[in-house]
Amino acid sequence: MRKGLLAFLAVIGVIVLAGLFVFASFKSTQNQLVQKDEAVKSAWSQVDINLERRADLIPNLVQTVKGFTKEESTVFGDIANARAGLLNAHTPQDKIAANNTLDGAFGRLLALTENYPQLKSNEQFLRLQDELSGTENRIAVSRRVYNKTLQDYNTFVRSFPNSIWAGMLGFQPNNAYFQASDSSRQVPQVSF
Repeated sequence: MRKGLLAFLAVIGVIVLAGLFVFASFKSTQNQLVQKDEAVKSAWSQVDINLERRADLIPNLVQTVKGFTKEESTVFGDIANARAGLLNAHTPQDKIAANNTLDGAFGRLLALTENYPQLKSNEQFLRLQDELSGTENRIAVSRRVYNKTLQDYNTFVRSFPNSIWAGMLGFQPNNAYFQASDSSRQVPQVSF
């Protein structure tokens, strides 16, 4: 009888230890999921800040270009609409799509400068262009960090056994990666 009781207690002990191991794994994964989710949100926030900075610089650049190019109103309208779309977007997916639209419209604005050499020598235009260039670099860096952070999160969520706990806790892969826009994949036309 004593051997049976010892065997029973040993089985209970093994079950309790296994339960503690599973619980510890669950809590550890939960904490890591929360940390990685917050890292994605933080990285997105940096992208968002830089996109807003660019959106704030664009009207000044447009006004400067308008002073030299009165007849290009469709380009200015496209930029205004694209900028409004970016400022009104709320989700990362919507902001990414709006940013791609703005990239295309803004590229057409910069192409206008090729037709107006006097614009290239305007001090205000050059200063704004430098600020915008710096902002574009910040956007590139923050987009890279965001994509890397999102990749880390997605890898963690989709890996076994994390995928089990992530599914139970409601954490899903997020595919809102920043990718090159269709307009940026086109070869620019340069003429001399």
